[in-house]
Amino acid sequence: MNNGAKRATLPSNLNIKDKHTPQSIANKAPLSPKQPFFIGVAGGTASGKTTVCNMINTQLHDRRVVLITQDSFYYSLSDETLQKVNEYNFDHPDAFDTKLMLSTMEKLKCGQPVAVPNYDLNTHKRIEPGRQVHPEDVIILEGILVLHDSGVRNLLNMKIFVDEDSDVRLARRMQRLAIERRRNIADVLDQYCRFVKPSFEEFVLPTKKYADIIIPTGGDNHVAIDLIVQNIRMKLGQHDLCKIYPNVFVIFSTFQIKGMHTLIRDAKATKHDFVFYSDRLIRLVVEHGLGHLPFTEKQVITPTGSVYSGVVFCSRLCGVSVIRSGESMENALRACCKGIKIGKILIHGHGTNGRQLIYEKLPSDIASRHVLLLDPVLATGNSAVKAISFLLNKGVPESNIIFLNLVAAPQGVNAVCERFPMLKLVTSEIDASLNENSHVIPGLGQFDDRYFATDD
Repeated sequence: MNNGAKRATLPSNLNIKDKHTPQSIANKAPLSPKQPFFIGVAGGTASGKTTVCNMINTQLHDRRVVLITQDSFYYSLSDETLQKVNEYNFDHPDAFDTKLMLSTMEKLKCGQPVAVPNYDLNTHKRIEPGRQVHPEDVIILEGILVLHDSGVRNLLNMKIFVDEDSDVRLARRMQRLAIERRRNIADVLDQYCRFVKPSFEEFVLPTKKYADIIIPTGGDNHVAIDLIVQNIRMKLGQHDLCKIYPNVFVIFSTFQIKGMHTLIRDAKATKHDFVFYSDRLIRLVVEHGLGHLPFTEKQVITPTGSVYSGVVFCSRLCGVSVIRSGESMENALRACCKGIKIGKILIHGHGTNGRQLIYEKLPSDIASRHVLLLDPVLATGNSAVKAISFLLNKGVPESNIIFLNLVAAPQGVNAVCERFPMLKLVTSEIDASLNENSHVIPGLGQFDDRYFATDD
């Protein structure tokens, strides 16, 4: 392995996975307010996993963090097996009680306290009682094979793989076992060659492809740790809001989406790049929003004479853009919905009570349609609340409104979702906060001026 310059490899899936389905909110059970944010940290033995976990824990000083090691879920060895313990492969998936580990994580996800086994690495047996763990803000699961089981992987909000050179890992293992624990050097090397190295190549290394973030050079990579902590803080904000409001949907993020956000948020971006990549992101948000429309089942005959069972989406829908920035989203909506009617609302003023409806032009039958409300940036939520209230006064059912935007501030999400719990809010990212001027931070500036090239 190359142990070159320190860098953070950030592939895909950096945002919280949107696991909500477009069913009615009334059918959804409320999420537990104590549902933790799960982080899995995998990698070879002595790769620096524990160091990485401790550094993350230290930097997340404003959050309650619990560390659970996969070693706690080793099976207790029988007396017969203990007599030949040198023949036992502790790095094989079968050495762990993965079923118990999965059920433990599921209980924590449901907000229930659990007893994590207390495993003695010297006696190779569990000691009663187990360690009591409560569903805190962040739970880090660390171990060589935490990404091996698909059930465990699906519970993780963030998956990290700590990558380290094999020679460095062997040297650390020798330091730990032969020098610090005074085990026989020959036995340590024999165990490494017979079990540790083959198991790493067969079971541990293949799980690297499931990682959202790969950290080269382990705990020595402070740049990567800093990036991860920043990313965790951002996702914790999104995670908390999605727990509180089941009608909030953050689109599933990929490396491409993160890259497009990087481009449009750059103050030095050209007008062409800003518009081009904004349009791409808007199209993704619109497509995701359309996925929340009701549908009916339909069967069609394919050109091969076969029957295909599919669905037909609701055809009675329209768009409503909040002038002026919302007009930037109209082309994407027209590209996705041929011939769709689009109305407009102009709201002007400052302050919570100062927003006034200046202009409106809506389809006459809007009360019988599903409405896609378009506004790329949700800041304080004052304009959004005014626009949604106007739609409700026009007879549009709250549950028929899907509010689409690129970037949202937590304050805006709170303002909209507390007042209108039945609408659906779809966004591509929830940012950190608002500044003293009510601008979204980190944000992307004055969107309409940048998009329509009317800024200085």
